[in-house]
Amino acid sequence: MDLAERKNSSMLPEFLYNHRGSYSSPPPPVVGGMGSYGGGALSSSSLHRRFMTTPALTAGSSSSVGKAPEFIIPAASEGKIKMFSPEYYRACAIGGTLCCGLTHMAVTPIDVVKCNMQIAPEKYRSIAGGFSLVVKEQGATGLFRGWAPTLLGYSIQGACKYGFYEYFKKTYSDMVGAENAKKYKTLIYLAGSASAEVIADVGLCPFEAVKVRVQTQPGFAKGLVDGFPKIIANEGVGGLYKGLVPLWARQIPYTMMKFATFESTVEALYKYVVPVPKSECSKSTQLGVSFSAGYIAGVACAIISHPADNLVSFLNNAKGATVSQAVNQMGMRALFTRGLPLRIIMIGTLTGAQWGIYDAFKVFVGLPTTGGVVEEPKKD
Repeated sequence: MDLAERKNSSMLPEFLYNHRGSYSSPPPPVVGGMGSYGGGALSSSSLHRRFMTTPALTAGSSSSVGKAPEFIIPAASEGKIKMFSPEYYRACAIGGTLCCGLTHMAVTPIDVVKCNMQIAPEKYRSIAGGFSLVVKEQGATGLFRGWAPTLLGYSIQGACKYGFYEYFKKTYSDMVGAENAKKYKTLIYLAGSASAEVIADVGLCPFEAVKVRVQTQPGFAKGLVDGFPKIIANEGVGGLYKGLVPLWARQIPYTMMKFATFESTVEALYKYVVPVPKSECSKSTQLGVSFSAGYIAGVACAIISHPADNLVSFLNNAKGATVSQAVNQMGMRALFTRGLPLRIIMIGTLTGAQWGIYDAFKVFVGLPTTGGVVEEPKKD
Protein backbone atom coordinates (compact mmCIF):
# COMPACT_ATOMS: atom_id res chain seq x y z
CA MET A 1 0.00 0.00 0.00
CA ASP A 2 1.53 3.35 -1.01
CA LEU A 3 1.50 6.55 1.03
CA ALA A 4 -1.58 7.99 -0.66
CA GLU A 5 -3.58 4.85 0.11
CA ARG A 6 -2.42 4.79 3.72
CA LYS A 7 -3.48 8.39 4.17
CA ASN A 8 -7.10 7.73 3.31
CA SER A 9 -7.44 4.23 4.71
CA SER A 10 -8.55 3.76 8.28
CA MET A 11 -6.94 1.39 10.75
CA LEU A 12 -10.40 0.76 12.07
CA PRO A 13 -13.27 3.02 11.29
CA GLU A 14 -14.77 0.32 9.07
CA PHE A 15 -16.97 -0.58 12.03
CA LEU A 16 -17.75 3.08 12.58
CA TYR A 17 -18.75 3.88 9.03
CA ASN A 18 -19.24 0.66 7.04
CA HIS A 19 -22.53 -1.05 7.82
CA ARG A 20 -22.99 -4.59 6.56
CA GLY A 21 -25.35 -7.45 6.64
CA SER A 22 -24.24 -10.94 7.67
CA TYR A 23 -21.52 -12.59 5.61
CA SER A 24 -19.79 -15.93 6.01
CA SER A 25 -16.91 -14.85 3.78
CA PRO A 26 -15.13 -11.49 3.43
CA PRO A 27 -17.75 -8.99 2.27
CA PRO A 28 -17.27 -6.65 -0.66
CA PRO A 29 -16.20 -3.21 0.57
CA VAL A 30 -18.96 -0.64 0.54
CA VAL A 31 -16.54 2.15 1.34
CA GLY A 32 -13.46 2.75 -0.78
CA GLY A 33 -10.21 2.00 1.02
CA MET A 34 -11.84 -0.01 3.82
CA GLY A 35 -11.55 -3.48 2.47
CA SER A 36 -9.71 -5.49 -0.11
CA TYR A 37 -12.04 -7.63 -2.09
CA GLY A 38 -10.26 -7.64 -5.37
CA GLY A 39 -7.97 -4.75 -4.51
CA GLY A 40 -10.06 -1.59 -4.61
CA ALA A 41 -13.38 0.19 -4.60
CA LEU A 42 -16.13 -1.40 -6.64
CA SER A 43 -18.48 0.15 -9.13
CA SER A 44 -22.22 -0.44 -8.85
CA SER A 45 -22.13 -3.19 -11.45
CA SER A 46 -19.06 -4.95 -10.06
CA LEU A 47 -20.44 -4.62 -6.53
CA HIS A 48 -23.65 -6.30 -7.60
CA ARG A 49 -21.77 -9.04 -9.51
CA ARG A 50 -19.40 -9.89 -6.66
CA PHE A 51 -22.13 -9.49 -4.09
CA MET A 52 -24.34 -12.02 -5.85
CA THR A 53 -21.50 -14.49 -6.43
CA THR A 54 -20.32 -14.51 -2.84
CA PRO A 55 -20.46 -18.19 -1.71
CA ALA A 56 -22.90 -17.52 1.10
CA LEU A 57 -25.35 -15.93 -1.35
CA THR A 58 -25.37 -18.40 -4.20
CA ALA A 59 -28.19 -20.83 -4.92
CA GLY A 60 -29.39 -22.72 -1.93
CA SER A 61 -28.64 -19.93 0.54
CA SER A 62 -31.57 -18.71 2.61
CA SER A 63 -29.91 -15.40 3.39
CA SER A 64 -32.03 -12.39 2.57
CA VAL A 65 -29.07 -10.10 2.14
CA GLY A 66 -28.60 -10.90 -1.54
CA LYS A 67 -32.25 -10.45 -2.38
CA ALA A 68 -32.28 -6.67 -2.28
CA PRO A 69 -28.83 -5.22 -2.96
CA GLU A 70 -30.42 -1.99 -4.08
CA PHE A 71 -31.13 -1.15 -0.44
CA ILE A 72 -27.43 -0.71 0.24
CA ILE A 73 -26.49 2.97 0.41
CA PRO A 74 -23.93 3.58 -2.37
CA ALA A 75 -20.30 3.70 -1.34
CA ALA A 76 -18.91 7.19 -0.91
CA SER A 77 -16.43 6.43 -3.69
CA GLU A 78 -19.35 5.79 -6.04
CA GLY A 79 -20.74 9.20 -5.10
CA LYS A 80 -17.35 10.67 -6.05
CA ILE A 81 -16.49 11.50 -2.44
CA LYS A 82 -13.66 9.42 -1.01
CA MET A 83 -13.98 8.57 2.67
CA PHE A 84 -11.75 10.64 4.98
CA SER A 85 -10.62 12.88 2.14
CA PRO A 86 -10.82 16.68 2.33
CA GLU A 87 -14.02 16.45 0.27
CA TYR A 88 -15.49 14.04 2.83
CA TYR A 89 -14.85 16.36 5.77
CA ARG A 90 -16.08 19.32 3.72
CA ALA A 91 -19.35 17.47 3.05
CA CYS A 92 -19.72 16.71 6.77
CA ALA A 93 -19.13 20.38 7.59
CA ILE A 94 -21.78 21.47 5.08
CA GLY A 95 -24.21 18.96 6.56
CA GLY A 96 -23.44 20.32 10.03
CA THR A 97 -24.02 23.88 8.84
CA LEU A 98 -27.44 22.99 7.47
CA CYS A 99 -28.62 20.88 10.37
CA CYS A 100 -27.54 23.25 13.18
CA GLY A 101 -28.18 26.67 11.67
CA LEU A 102 -31.65 25.90 10.33
CA THR A 103 -32.92 23.95 13.35
CA HIS A 104 -31.77 26.50 15.92
CA MET A 105 -33.33 29.30 13.91
CA ALA A 106 -36.59 27.33 13.66
CA VAL A 107 -36.90 27.08 17.46
CA THR A 108 -36.12 30.77 18.07
CA PRO A 109 -39.58 31.45 19.63
CA ILE A 110 -39.00 28.69 22.18
CA ASP A 111 -35.50 29.99 22.84
CA VAL A 112 -36.81 33.53 23.43
CA VAL A 113 -39.26 32.36 26.08
CA LYS A 114 -36.71 30.00 27.65
CA CYS A 115 -34.07 32.74 28.01
CA ASN A 116 -36.58 35.16 29.54
CA MET A 117 -37.75 32.52 32.02
CA GLN A 118 -34.13 32.04 33.07
CA ILE A 119 -33.42 35.77 33.44
CA ALA A 120 -36.73 36.97 34.92
CA PRO A 121 -38.55 34.00 36.48
CA GLU A 122 -40.72 36.28 38.63
CA LYS A 123 -42.17 37.76 35.43
CA TYR A 124 -42.15 34.75 33.11
CA ARG A 125 -43.64 32.11 35.39
CA SER A 126 -44.83 29.50 32.91
CA ILE A 127 -44.28 28.42 29.33
CA ALA A 128 -47.72 29.42 28.09
CA GLY A 129 -47.64 32.63 30.08
CA GLY A 130 -44.19 33.40 28.71
CA PHE A 131 -45.35 33.17 25.12
CA SER A 132 -48.40 35.33 25.84
CA LEU A 133 -46.35 37.95 27.65
CA VAL A 134 -43.77 38.27 24.89
CA VAL A 135 -46.48 38.69 22.26
CA LYS A 136 -48.38 41.18 24.44
CA GLU A 137 -45.35 43.38 25.11
CA GLN A 138 -43.39 43.05 21.88
CA GLY A 139 -45.85 41.73 19.32
CA ALA A 140 -45.56 38.46 17.43
CA THR A 141 -42.22 39.56 16.01
CA GLY A 142 -40.83 39.54 19.54
CA LEU A 143 -40.81 35.75 19.41
CA PHE A 144 -38.29 35.88 16.56
CA ARG A 145 -35.86 38.35 18.09
CA GLY A 146 -32.28 37.19 17.67
CA TRP A 147 -32.92 34.93 14.69
CA ALA A 148 -29.97 36.35 12.70
CA PRO A 149 -27.22 35.76 15.29
CA THR A 150 -28.83 32.38 15.96
CA LEU A 151 -28.67 31.36 12.30
CA LEU A 152 -25.12 32.57 11.70
CA GLY A 153 -23.68 31.50 15.05
CA TYR A 154 -25.05 27.99 15.02
CA SER A 155 -24.22 27.52 11.33
CA ILE A 156 -20.57 28.19 12.15
CA GLN A 157 -20.78 26.00 15.21
CA GLY A 158 -22.44 23.18 13.27
CA ALA A 159 -19.81 23.19 10.54
CA CYS A 160 -17.02 22.88 13.10
CA LYS A 161 -18.89 20.46 15.36
CA TYR A 162 -19.78 17.83 12.76
CA GLY A 163 -16.78 18.31 10.48
CA PHE A 164 -14.20 18.12 13.26
CA TYR A 165 -16.09 15.29 15.00
CA GLU A 166 -15.71 13.10 11.95
CA TYR A 167 -12.05 14.14 11.67
CA PHE A 168 -11.18 13.49 15.32
CA LYS A 169 -13.14 10.24 15.41
CA LYS A 170 -11.08 8.94 12.49
CA THR A 171 -7.81 10.37 13.87
CA TYR A 172 -8.21 8.94 17.38
CA SER A 173 -9.25 5.55 15.97
CA ASP A 174 -6.07 5.44 13.89
CA MET A 175 -3.95 6.53 16.85
CA VAL A 176 -5.03 3.70 19.15
CA GLY A 177 -5.30 1.00 16.47
CA ALA A 178 -8.14 -1.18 15.27
CA GLU A 179 -8.52 -3.46 18.28
CA ASN A 180 -8.50 -0.72 20.90
CA ALA A 181 -10.71 1.57 18.83
CA LYS A 182 -13.36 -1.12 18.65
CA LYS A 183 -13.00 -2.01 22.33
CA TYR A 184 -13.16 1.60 23.51
CA LYS A 185 -15.40 3.06 20.82
CA THR A 186 -17.47 5.07 23.32
CA LEU A 187 -14.33 6.82 24.53
CA ILE A 188 -13.52 7.60 20.89
CA TYR A 189 -16.97 9.20 20.49
CA LEU A 190 -16.52 11.22 23.70
CA ALA A 191 -13.00 12.42 22.90
CA GLY A 192 -13.84 13.26 19.28
CA SER A 193 -16.95 15.24 20.14
CA ALA A 194 -15.27 17.13 23.00
CA SER A 195 -12.34 18.13 20.79
CA ALA A 196 -14.69 19.33 18.07
CA GLU A 197 -16.84 21.37 20.45
CA VAL A 198 -13.88 23.29 21.89
CA ILE A 199 -13.25 24.66 18.41
CA ALA A 200 -16.93 25.12 17.52
CA ASP A 201 -17.73 27.28 20.55
CA VAL A 202 -15.05 29.82 19.73
CA GLY A 203 -17.02 30.55 16.57
CA LEU A 204 -20.40 30.51 18.33
CA CYS A 205 -19.62 32.64 21.41
CA PRO A 206 -19.82 36.18 19.93
CA PHE A 207 -23.15 35.44 18.25
CA GLU A 208 -24.53 33.85 21.42
CA ALA A 209 -23.66 37.01 23.38
CA VAL A 210 -25.59 39.18 20.93
CA LYS A 211 -28.51 36.74 20.78
CA VAL A 212 -29.08 36.66 24.52
CA ARG A 213 -28.95 40.46 24.84
CA VAL A 214 -31.39 40.97 21.96
CA GLN A 215 -33.81 38.37 23.31
CA THR A 216 -33.82 39.41 26.95
CA GLN A 217 -33.25 43.18 26.82
CA PRO A 218 -35.91 44.86 24.65
CA GLY A 219 -34.49 48.06 23.25
CA PHE A 220 -30.87 46.94 23.50
CA ALA A 221 -30.64 46.32 19.74
CA LYS A 222 -32.80 45.21 16.86
CA GLY A 223 -30.53 42.35 15.90
CA LEU A 224 -27.05 41.35 14.83
CA VAL A 225 -26.10 44.41 12.78
CA ASP A 226 -26.51 46.93 15.59
CA GLY A 227 -26.04 44.52 18.50
CA PHE A 228 -22.50 43.48 17.60
CA PRO A 229 -20.97 46.97 17.50
CA LYS A 230 -22.93 48.06 20.58
CA ILE A 231 -21.39 45.33 22.75
CA ILE A 232 -17.91 46.13 21.40
CA ALA A 233 -18.40 49.85 22.04
CA ASN A 234 -19.59 49.27 25.63
CA GLU A 235 -17.38 46.37 26.73
CA GLY A 236 -14.71 45.90 24.07
CA VAL A 237 -14.15 42.73 22.08
CA GLY A 238 -13.84 40.83 25.36
CA GLY A 239 -17.53 41.45 25.94
CA LEU A 240 -18.30 39.07 23.10
CA TYR A 241 -16.28 36.30 24.75
CA LYS A 242 -16.97 36.72 28.45
CA GLY A 243 -19.41 33.82 28.23
CA LEU A 244 -16.92 31.46 26.53
CA VAL A 245 -15.97 29.43 29.62
CA PRO A 246 -19.61 28.91 30.70
CA LEU A 247 -20.40 28.14 27.05
CA TRP A 248 -17.73 25.45 27.04
CA ALA A 249 -19.15 24.18 30.34
CA ARG A 250 -22.57 23.92 28.69
CA GLN A 251 -21.68 22.75 25.23
CA ILE A 252 -18.83 20.28 25.77
CA PRO A 253 -20.79 17.95 28.11
CA TYR A 254 -23.83 18.52 25.89
CA THR A 255 -21.98 17.51 22.73
CA MET A 256 -20.23 14.55 24.36
CA MET A 257 -23.61 13.27 25.49
CA LYS A 258 -25.18 14.09 22.14
CA PHE A 259 -22.74 12.14 19.99
CA ALA A 260 -21.99 9.23 22.32
CA THR A 261 -25.66 8.66 23.17
CA PHE A 262 -26.65 8.96 19.52
CA GLU A 263 -24.06 6.45 18.32
CA SER A 264 -24.92 3.99 21.09
CA THR A 265 -28.68 4.40 20.57
CA VAL A 266 -28.40 3.84 16.81
CA GLU A 267 -26.42 0.67 17.46
CA ALA A 268 -29.01 -0.53 20.00
CA LEU A 269 -31.96 0.24 17.70
CA TYR A 270 -30.49 -1.77 14.84
CA LYS A 271 -29.53 -4.59 17.17
CA TYR A 272 -32.70 -4.92 19.23
CA VAL A 273 -35.56 -2.99 17.60
CA VAL A 274 -35.24 -2.90 13.81
CA PRO A 275 -36.08 -6.42 12.57
CA VAL A 276 -33.56 -6.52 9.73
CA PRO A 277 -29.87 -5.54 9.37
CA LYS A 278 -29.13 -1.92 8.57
CA SER A 279 -27.83 -2.88 5.14
CA GLU A 280 -31.30 -4.20 4.26
CA CYS A 281 -33.20 -1.16 5.53
CA SER A 282 -34.49 1.49 3.14
CA LYS A 283 -32.97 4.92 3.33
CA SER A 284 -36.17 6.33 4.83
CA THR A 285 -36.01 3.73 7.62
CA GLN A 286 -32.38 4.55 8.31
CA LEU A 287 -33.19 8.27 8.50
CA GLY A 288 -36.08 7.47 10.85
CA VAL A 289 -33.64 5.66 13.12
CA SER A 290 -31.34 8.69 12.98
CA PHE A 291 -34.16 11.03 14.06
CA SER A 292 -35.33 8.72 16.87
CA ALA A 293 -31.83 8.24 18.24
CA GLY A 294 -31.22 11.97 17.95
CA TYR A 295 -34.33 12.81 19.97
CA ILE A 296 -33.34 10.40 22.73
CA ALA A 297 -29.85 11.87 22.78
CA GLY A 298 -31.30 15.39 22.90
CA VAL A 299 -33.25 14.73 26.10
CA ALA A 300 -30.09 13.48 27.82
CA CYS A 301 -28.16 16.48 26.51
CA ALA A 302 -30.69 18.99 27.83
CA ILE A 303 -30.56 17.61 31.36
CA ILE A 304 -26.78 17.35 31.69
CA SER A 305 -26.02 20.80 30.24
CA HIS A 306 -28.88 22.82 31.74
CA PRO A 307 -27.06 24.38 34.73
CA ALA A 308 -24.42 25.82 32.40
CA ASP A 309 -27.16 27.07 30.06
CA ASN A 310 -28.64 29.06 32.94
CA LEU A 311 -25.21 30.52 33.69
CA VAL A 312 -24.67 31.54 30.05
CA SER A 313 -28.02 33.36 29.97
CA PHE A 314 -27.36 35.09 33.30
CA LEU A 315 -23.81 36.23 32.49
CA ASN A 316 -24.64 37.49 29.01
CA ASN A 317 -27.55 39.47 30.44
CA ALA A 318 -25.85 40.94 33.56
CA LYS A 319 -22.95 43.28 32.81
CA GLY A 320 -19.87 42.54 34.92
CA ALA A 321 -21.40 39.53 36.72
CA THR A 322 -19.22 36.54 37.66
CA VAL A 323 -20.01 32.84 37.80
CA SER A 324 -19.99 32.80 41.60
CA GLN A 325 -22.35 35.77 41.73
CA ALA A 326 -24.69 34.04 39.29
CA VAL A 327 -24.74 30.83 41.35
CA ASN A 328 -25.31 32.70 44.61
CA GLN A 329 -28.12 34.82 43.18
CA MET A 330 -29.91 31.95 41.40
CA GLY A 331 -29.39 29.21 43.98
CA MET A 332 -28.53 25.60 43.19
CA ARG A 333 -32.09 24.39 42.73
CA ALA A 334 -32.94 27.12 40.23
CA LEU A 335 -29.61 26.55 38.49
CA PHE A 336 -30.57 22.95 37.70
CA THR A 337 -34.34 23.31 37.14
CA ARG A 338 -35.26 26.81 35.94
CA GLY A 339 -36.53 26.52 32.36
CA LEU A 340 -35.66 22.80 32.16
CA PRO A 341 -39.00 21.39 30.84
CA LEU A 342 -39.04 23.86 27.96
CA ARG A 343 -35.40 23.17 27.18
CA ILE A 344 -36.03 19.40 27.09
CA ILE A 345 -38.77 19.95 24.51
CA MET A 346 -36.60 22.33 22.52
CA ILE A 347 -33.36 20.33 22.59
CA GLY A 348 -35.02 16.94 22.06
CA THR A 349 -36.82 18.11 18.93
CA LEU A 350 -33.85 20.12 17.74
CA THR A 351 -31.32 17.29 18.16
CA GLY A 352 -33.56 14.74 16.48
CA ALA A 353 -34.07 17.07 13.53
CA GLN A 354 -30.34 17.80 13.36
CA TRP A 355 -29.36 14.17 13.01
CA GLY A 356 -32.14 13.60 10.50
CA ILE A 357 -31.00 16.53 8.32
CA TYR A 358 -27.31 15.67 8.71
CA ASP A 359 -27.73 12.05 7.68
CA ALA A 360 -30.15 13.00 4.89
CA PHE A 361 -27.46 15.26 3.46
CA LYS A 362 -24.87 12.50 3.76
CA VAL A 363 -27.13 10.11 1.89
CA PHE A 364 -27.79 12.81 -0.74
CA VAL A 365 -24.07 13.11 -1.53
CA GLY A 366 -23.54 9.34 -1.50
CA LEU A 367 -22.22 8.83 2.03
CA PRO A 368 -23.52 6.26 4.55
CA THR A 369 -25.67 7.33 7.47
CA THR A 370 -23.99 7.69 10.85
CA GLY A 371 -23.68 4.77 13.27
CA GLY A 372 -25.00 1.24 13.27
CA VAL A 373 -24.60 -2.15 14.89
CA VAL A 374 -21.07 -3.43 15.22
CA GLU A 375 -21.19 -6.95 13.83
CA GLU A 376 -18.71 -9.55 14.98
CA PRO A 377 -17.07 -11.56 12.21
CA LYS A 378 -18.28 -15.15 11.97
CA LYS A 379 -15.89 -17.82 13.11
CA ASP A 380 -15.12 -20.74 10.84
